[in-house]
Amino acid sequence: MNSRPQPPVARSTYRHGDLRRALLDAGVELAREGGPDAVVLREATRRAGVAPNAAYRHFASQQALLKAVRAASLSAVAKAIEAELATVPADLAPADFARASVRAVGTGYLRFAQAETGLFRTAFALSDDLAVPDPNPERVGETGQSPYQLLGSALDKLVSAGIMPPERRPGAEFLAWSAVHGLAMLVIDGPLGPVIGARMQQVGQRLLDMVEKGL
Repeated sequence: MNSRPQPPVARSTYRHGDLRRALLDAGVELAREGGPDAVVLREATRRAGVAPNAAYRHFASQQALLKAVRAASLSAVAKAIEAELATVPADLAPADFARASVRAVGTGYLRFAQAETGLFRTAFALSDDLAVPDPNPERVGETGQSPYQLLGSALDKLVSAGIMPPERRPGAEFLAWSAVHGLAMLVIDGPLGPVIGARMQQVGQRLLDMVEKGL
């Protein structure tokens, strides 16, 4: 459940970097409440307790703030996936560990989509190539990997364990990601919300079974 936003606290001075962090935190809360369309620079400055002009030293435009909030949202997705991966027992047999890792990536992704709908929408609101290794440390998780890279690492384990033939590995991320992301969007923003919204995780596990067999 999302906590109610706290009223902004005005501050007369900021140490170096504090204002940017305050504006980014405000932007993240706006995204959490209303998705990417809610990330408005003027509202972020109001919540940070500063004059609108003060923001332009850190974010030249509303789009610049949205990009930073999107980076933070992608990082949050990655950390949710990493938390799910951390639950996979390390002493499993290689094949079981590989399968459990792929499932953990999908489970973490779907849980985040349902628990943090606004941030999930924001994470994928802009168009760029998420397949390219990202030097931006604000877009990755604790392992230094983006959600896309975490999926790729899990799929590599399938090949190493002999479950997926190497010739089927290229492009497998696109297939797995499309299936899981499609379910998430159809539930949180589409016609499946009223039908299976409360059972999203249960249906998601069946979808992950299908993805694994299809790969």
